[in-house]
Amino acid sequence: MAKDSHSPAVDRAFDILESLADHADGLTHSQISIRQHIPKSTASYLLRSLERRGYLLRESETGKYRLGLRVLELERAVLSGLTIREVALPILQWLVETGGLTAHLAIMDRGQAVYVEKVDAPGFIKMDTWIGRHMDIHATSVGKAIAAYLPKEDVELMLRQRGMLKRTPKTITVASRFFAELEKVKKQGYAIDDEENNLGVRCVGVPIFNSLGEAQASVAVSGTTEQTGEDALPKVVELVREAARKISKKLGT
Repeated sequence: MAKDSHSPAVDRAFDILESLADHADGLTHSQISIRQHIPKSTASYLLRSLERRGYLLRESETGKYRLGLRVLELERAVLSGLTIREVALPILQWLVETGGLTAHLAIMDRGQAVYVEKVDAPGFIKMDTWIGRHMDIHATSVGKAIAAYLPKEDVELMLRQRGMLKRTPKTITVASRFFAELEKVKKQGYAIDDEENNLGVRCVGVPIFNSLGEAQASVAVSGTTEQTGEDALPKVVELVREAARKISKKLGT
């Protein structure tokens, strides 16, 4: 068998799952067929198979498909094996209790930063984030905080593969500007997403290093621009730095 042999049906099934992961409100049969460039008959076969095995749920009223509970079960199995998540959770809780902002823990996965833990801030203001959500590195503090310590060629590859989508008017969409931003992150020791992923939201991220000195993950807080204004920002940065130090210490680094 050739080394590069693969199953188109398996690839398409994963493409459907990954597409639905990016659309929390779901997609219809037709939308999936168009987005994945596959015939409706093929899409129908794959959707029925995934639904039968619990990986998808279909809403009877709208006809939209969403990710099913089986995906969540697999996600929990993966996340349960992440030692850093277990170590970081009480520190994230401390960070929220101390700073009053939503806290996230992220790692790199296939060229994106993925949230592996989250603690919501108290109150009515909630961030539109969830455990398992993948975020592009060029528009997020968690992504920048890790990418700043990766080899430049690795980051260049990520940008080519994922692109640099302009999510808001403030998003950095030019590679040279992004690498200048990463140099700034390394110099100051923290990253800021200044309304680059969502307008009205500012995030501060700090890398977490393993025993080899590699940026294994990042910890961040997110809040409104009012909560993270010029006067409050220095305190926010120091709190996130302290959280990163606490996590690193517990990991033995």
